[in-house]
Amino acid sequence: MASKIRCLLGFLLILSATAVDVSAQTGGGPEWDPAARGFGRSPDGSSSEKRGAQLEALNRILSTTQLSPVDRTLYLSIRAFQFSRAGRAADSQKDVAEMARVMPSIWQIVLSTTQPELAGGGDRAAALRTLDYGLQRKPGDPWLTIAQGQVNMQIADFARAVGLLDEAVAAANSESERRAAFFYRAHANFNLGNYRQAADDFDGTLAGRTNLHTRLAPLLWRYAAQVHTPANARDMLARELGSEASNEWPAPIARFLLGKLTPGELEVAAESDEDAKRANGKCAAAFFIGMEAVRRNDRQNAREQFQLAQARCPTISELNWAASSELKRL
Repeated sequence: MASKIRCLLGFLLILSATAVDVSAQTGGGPEWDPAARGFGRSPDGSSSEKRGAQLEALNRILSTTQLSPVDRTLYLSIRAFQFSRAGRAADSQKDVAEMARVMPSIWQIVLSTTQPELAGGGDRAAALRTLDYGLQRKPGDPWLTIAQGQVNMQIADFARAVGLLDEAVAAANSESERRAAFFYRAHANFNLGNYRQAADDFDGTLAGRTNLHTRLAPLLWRYAAQVHTPANARDMLARELGSEASNEWPAPIARFLLGKLTPGELEVAAESDEDAKRANGKCAAAFFIGMEAVRRNDRQNAREQFQLAQARCPTISELNWAASSELKRL
């Protein structure tokens, strides 16, 4: 689902210059993993002069009868944002209502996934308004509240994000809702310096994960939080991983944190591994080299690595936010 949405958002960049023929097939489903997304994402935005052309292209796409229900819902969510940006509140609300009609079981998940990504282009207010329209239809929905928290974190209002995510945790009814709510509340707490709570929340995201591939990203984030607590972050990571081995990114980060790779070897992996290149692995590598420097009390190296992470990581990336927060505390 998340990869499908990112493809559509990137597609918006060329809508004003290209005639569009859509015959998309959906992939994924309502379950998505925010922990994995944090290790590589690219913000997509658009200049204001293209807005009208984008709306025209979206209107053309949505006028066809060939779209699957999921694709129609995705495009409606994007157009709802564009209408909100243009000050057309009634049209934006109408698209949100149409989303709920087309896909009554997952429309709120689609809206919660698209709006933070679209907000990364710079118009956070438009994304928050669109999410508000969703909450008017489904008050207290955890997915929509989680998305509001994400957008607030983009503007570094982590205290507001914690309040919203407290509500999402309390309202969560499914394992996937709880994992997502814990994950983003963990990040809000991390950036506020509430490291014990962040570590506990990253623990919460591990529930229901039965293999190393799905457990690894939350474990790495928990390590980052535990570096600032009395817990021995390295020993706890080693105990969690045990004898399990993997070559899939971001496994090289774990090996580095356990002292089995040098910083240079981790950088090589981030540059050469195909999965790492697709996920902007250089971003995560810089951040975790910085966290290891913090663990060793090497403040100068930590500062340099967090500055590098800021340069490498998109501004809507959890890694960018964490690097910026760590720099303020050095």
